[in-house]
Amino acid sequence: MNSGMNRNPRTWLLMLVIPILVVVAILTAFWAASISWLPHPWERRWPPPQEVPGDVEFFYTVETVFSAINITLAIFLLLTYASIYWKTRSEFTIGLMIFSLVFLLNALVSNPLLMRVFGFRPFGLGPFALLPDVFTFVALFVLLYLSVKY
Repeated sequence: MNSGMNRNPRTWLLMLVIPILVVVAILTAFWAASISWLPHPWERRWPPPQEVPGDVEFFYTVETVFSAINITLAIFLLLTYASIYWKTRSEFTIGLMIFSLVFLLNALVSNPLLMRVFGFRPFGLGPFALLPDVFTFVALFVLLYLSVKY
């Protein structure tokens, strides 16, 4: 009768992940854009070894957004593998859970906001600062898609 009611529950999970990723990206973009990447006035300023281009804030804002999306994807991936493990009790799935946990830790420590909390400030990498996070995003998205699909 109604084909929409007979959808696979995994399809609903994918339909849930996409809006959550969009919301995380938007909120992180606003938060990262509101933070100045320059040191606070009371911090000692170390001069960079060369001129820092004016678009450094843009690259680190985008990297922060991708890092937050990667954290969200890694959490969903970890929960998906945990669900699969509870159903199958496969040792291989434990390996996948460890793999996704490592991706989660990587996304956490590569977040520029976390670096800023510990007193470090990034500069001088330009677009090369965000490329690893973009590649990680692609890998996590493909893994999550395949894990939910099959």
